[in-house]
Amino acid sequence: MHDIRTIRDDPNKFDAALKRRGAEAISSVILDIDLDRRAKITSAEAALAERNTASKMVGAAKASGDETEFNRLRNLVSEKKAEIASLEESAKEIDNKLRNLLLTIPNLPYDDVPTGSDENDNVEVHKWGELPAFEFDALEHYDIKSVSKGMDFETAAKMSGSRFVILSGAIARIHRALAQFMLDTHTTENGLTEVNTPVLVRDEAMFGTGQLPKFSEDSYQTSNGWWLVPTSEVTLTNIAADTTTTEDNLPRRFTAHSLCFRSEAGSAGRDTSGMLRQHQFEKVEMVSIVKPEDSDLELDRMTKCAQGILEKLELPYRTVKLCTGDMGFSAKRTNDIEVWLPGQNAYREISSCSTCGDFQSRRMNARFKRTGAKKPEFVHTLNGSGLAVGRCLIAVLENGQQEDGSVILPKVLTQHLGGKTRLNTKGILE
Repeated sequence: MHDIRTIRDDPNKFDAALKRRGAEAISSVILDIDLDRRAKITSAEAALAERNTASKMVGAAKASGDETEFNRLRNLVSEKKAEIASLEESAKEIDNKLRNLLLTIPNLPYDDVPTGSDENDNVEVHKWGELPAFEFDALEHYDIKSVSKGMDFETAAKMSGSRFVILSGAIARIHRALAQFMLDTHTTENGLTEVNTPVLVRDEAMFGTGQLPKFSEDSYQTSNGWWLVPTSEVTLTNIAADTTTTEDNLPRRFTAHSLCFRSEAGSAGRDTSGMLRQHQFEKVEMVSIVKPEDSDLELDRMTKCAQGILEKLELPYRTVKLCTGDMGFSAKRTNDIEVWLPGQNAYREISSCSTCGDFQSRRMNARFKRTGAKKPEFVHTLNGSGLAVGRCLIAVLENGQQEDGSVILPKVLTQHLGGKTRLNTKGILE
């Protein structure tokens, strides 16, 4: 959420930043509401001062026997009391109106974020690995002979509808091994603390990270009001909600492997084949909570953590800096990591690492206090996939596919697969 003071200080700059994101100028609307709110507060304070003065004079009028003045002052006190209550209620309503409006406005991009309207305007900043050279036409994951038996889309569709899959046998084991490998790497090499969090949350948690109120259609809600998390970014970041930590307790770095649920609203017809875009999937998430001056370096660190997973798996990838029109609602800067999928002959997103500044921490009241400081400050929050497990499975299978339909698996997974290194043509690990 935005600090109203920064909008007051430079409304033109605020509108210009929104324009870069493709949003309409709105500072004049915000400031009109804010002016009305402050006018009501000022009037309430003035009425309170008048009431207090009259209250002090009531006793003196009574003591002097001036019945007329006594009644006038007593009536004035009563009138001012009602006026104050009315003004305070009006100010509260206007304050809620202002807050609700601010909650719908996206974060402002940093100056170095490229201006653009969509993914075509993103800027490649890094590339790693050589693309595999096959002497045959590369297949998509679900068509590979050794894989097809372990991915059942038809039965899943009977149970749940489209965009679900049942993984079985060796494919399910490789999927599990990938998640385990990611967690082990992040906790033993990257210094992240593993956390197991709920997948059901209240409204407040979704508001805190920016999924609500604007993007409710992108998530699933239960009949009793809970939300299924679209990513464990929601729960990991909300660990800091409504708390004030000490400076020496930062940074806090978390990782979690969890189920994620997305309605995929607005993506009709996109990636309907295979398991690239599912309603239910798994991710290993990374979240950092840091001091403001550390957030830029922390984004670099987080991005390298995600890149390192792909490098250990020997999967070619590229990193792009997202343009203003392609960033998520809460982000100030985002690095997307795209893995090479031979079956599609394209790079596809597998991780999105973002710094949000104090945008989320203001929404959830997450603060820290510097040593010796009188007032607390808002922390900065960052999040990133480390990685999307299903998409990583797709990349492993497609990049390792052989002409006979078998799959050579990354060496780094051997210890998580009981020493197995290959998926044979019958779909059995050996």
